[in-house]
Amino acid sequence: MFKRILIANRGEIAVRVLRACRDMDIETVAVFSDADRHALHVKMADQAFHIGPSPSSQSYLVGEKILAAARRSEAEAIHPGYGFLSENEGFRKACDEAGVVFIGPSAHSISVMGDKIASRQTMIDAGVPVIPGTEGSVDTLEKALATAGEIGYPVMLKASAGGGGKGMRVCENDKDLRSAFDQARNEAQASFSDPTVFLEKFLRHPRHIEVQVLGDAHGNRIHLGERECSIQRRHQKVVEECPSPVVDEDLRARLGETALKAAEAVDYFSAGTVEMLMDEPDEEGQRPFYFLEMNTRLQVEHPVTELVTGVDLVIEQIKVAAGRKLGCRQQDIQLSGAAIECRVYAEDPFNNFFPSPGQITTLYEPAGPGIRNDSGVYEGFEIPIQYDPMISKLVAHGADRDQAVRRMKRALDEYRIGGLRTNLPFFEVLLRHPAFLEGELSTDFIQRHGLMEELKEEQEDQDLPLLAAAVQFYLDSRQPSAAPARSAAGSPAKREHQSPSRSSAWKDYGRFNNRW
Repeated sequence: MFKRILIANRGEIAVRVLRACRDMDIETVAVFSDADRHALHVKMADQAFHIGPSPSSQSYLVGEKILAAARRSEAEAIHPGYGFLSENEGFRKACDEAGVVFIGPSAHSISVMGDKIASRQTMIDAGVPVIPGTEGSVDTLEKALATAGEIGYPVMLKASAGGGGKGMRVCENDKDLRSAFDQARNEAQASFSDPTVFLEKFLRHPRHIEVQVLGDAHGNRIHLGERECSIQRRHQKVVEECPSPVVDEDLRARLGETALKAAEAVDYFSAGTVEMLMDEPDEEGQRPFYFLEMNTRLQVEHPVTELVTGVDLVIEQIKVAAGRKLGCRQQDIQLSGAAIECRVYAEDPFNNFFPSPGQITTLYEPAGPGIRNDSGVYEGFEIPIQYDPMISKLVAHGADRDQAVRRMKRALDEYRIGGLRTNLPFFEVLLRHPAFLEGELSTDFIQRHGLMEELKEEQEDQDLPLLAAAVQFYLDSRQPSAAPARSAAGSPAKREHQSPSRSSAWKDYGRFNNRW
């Protein structure tokens, strides 16, 4: 086993990997930019190395600096986390050349699955169902229009090297396609240095279902069930859960078999995720699903799978990278209960989720039965503007979905983050929506059910009461407690107007603090 691992990432995922290493008695090495000099992962690691200025293009995305830190620290392996260099074929090859183990899949797997056109064709060849669309790229508007006419509108333009919703445009007709074609290509060029786009049939109300796979270098592969990731904003996941509320044992088996077929097609090992779109039920009640893409790394939402299966995916990644065989077989994987994850960000849900960096002046993290909070911050830490403003991954686990949702509501109610705005109020609105509680999910859920309008209405209804509660709580907290006034008869005098209970004031103060 490795003696020392360098974690080529930051924030909550760096802390998550660091803790797995500690569980295995493996020494840890952190890297940090100027903005992260006082970050939690730097404080927790056994060693830490500065790798450059705050912009990621000058620090976390510079493979040479990461490898230089690995050499200086004598780290035997590098865990890339997710984002940054985690799916960079060139960095994977550079690690091989430097004699440092990359904790992840092969360069071949990264290369094929990182190109949406190449992965699509590979899946077709492997017999994996894909969404109807182009066989290759569409480099002219005329070709795009002709293809759209063949498969029928609506269609989606997608960047071949894309991700995170960049380079994607939904087109309802020829006019939309004419307008979006150059926009999608230009955005793809700006985001990924590659203007290549292709065309797919657009499913109006699909569910985003993904399957966690795990493989070793000895040819063993298993799947660990599915995750429902349909609650999305601008094509980015916001809430994830395991298992999906609409997947039964038969469908789960078919999803798993399809995911393993996809992984086998690229000789995959390590942890990876096969993402699929599931359409609405057909006339026979069956739910057709199609390959979307494969993420050749750990996913942000991996904790929900860990809680339901009991498998530590990061530890398994490390063991596989060290040459070990998988520690479990397919028949060993049993799903226990349900888990749900909310991605907590420093962003303003009342201002189109605009980033809200700044110093965390107050932090009370939720705890108790069934609650896990993978955090990368502490009270007094300043969320930098240069990176993704994620604060933590808040996860609730229960015996079933209903209990998991109730525990999540309790955790959201307990969470206190002061000094900046967060998206916690959005989750409160989402988790009480009847369609969400019924499991009636789709990737357009937020727009389809008008959640942003509902959030705005709630803000207008509660701003003044929350402000009053916050002021009252502040004043009460600064006054020393006094003995109650007594009547002439010696008994405590009755008050005509009873003030709210302290627990109620604390709850309202917390909601105000999280909002503002």
